[in-house]
Amino acid sequence: MGKVILITGCSSGMGKQSAQYLASCGFIVYAGSREPSKITPSKNLIPIKLDVTKSQTINSAIQTICEKHKKIDVLVNNAGYGLVSTVEDLDEEEMFNQYNINVFGLLRVCKSVIPVMREANSGVIINISSFLGKIGLPLLSLYNSSKYAVEGITDSLRYELSEFNIRVHSIMPGFFNTQFARENLVTNLHTFDKESAYANIVSKLAPVIVDEINSGNDAKEVALKIEEIIGNDNFPARVTVGDKAKKFIPMKKELSDEDFERRVREYYGI
Repeated sequence: MGKVILITGCSSGMGKQSAQYLASCGFIVYAGSREPSKITPSKNLIPIKLDVTKSQTINSAIQTICEKHKKIDVLVNNAGYGLVSTVEDLDEEEMFNQYNINVFGLLRVCKSVIPVMREANSGVIINISSFLGKIGLPLLSLYNSSKYAVEGITDSLRYELSEFNIRVHSIMPGFFNTQFARENLVTNLHTFDKESAYANIVSKLAPVIVDEINSGNDAKEVALKIEEIIGNDNFPARVTVGDKAKKFIPMKKELSDEDFERRVREYYGI
């Protein structure tokens, strides 16, 4: 039997392209989405309803997969979105929703899949993080910190699951040309009001970030990296993908925090 892969957040972007590519490689791919009707099924690609904010849909999806295949070999935690807001302007609902999907959602799916992998004494968990899980940017405090959390979860799970032969990795993409800027960026209305106290930094940074996303790398690079991780038992804990990630993450390691901050300010003119 071929390897069985579950991917969350497959209705668009990296999740959609990764599901299509891995299915074309012969993997059996279950493409999770709140709206599975948006996903076109194929020979090895099976859309499945999965909302990472609702444990019932997660458990139901996993039960369906296990009833048919008796296993889940690979979990790719991809579901997520980005909130663009200053900390001052955040409301409680925005704060909770960002973490509920990007962090708690990932934990819910892991919690349900890990027992299946542990019983099989085998498995791979791949968390789609971001290079912004290692560096901060203004207006993205909640998104940044949610991805910092994903990196911390990845590190801890590597210890926790190693004795059960379950590998855990993170992929830290830079900016990619997907629907992310158009569909998966949520903006706070107060922050983007022309009378906002932060209008200066919004006018400088927001258009640049959106342009970098829309002109970014091809999302297939992420799919190829997922395939590589699956096939390599000795793959490193984490990997960067895309030009921005490959530029900023090594720079972050080489410089002091203050020097790195100065470089980022210069780069984005902030």
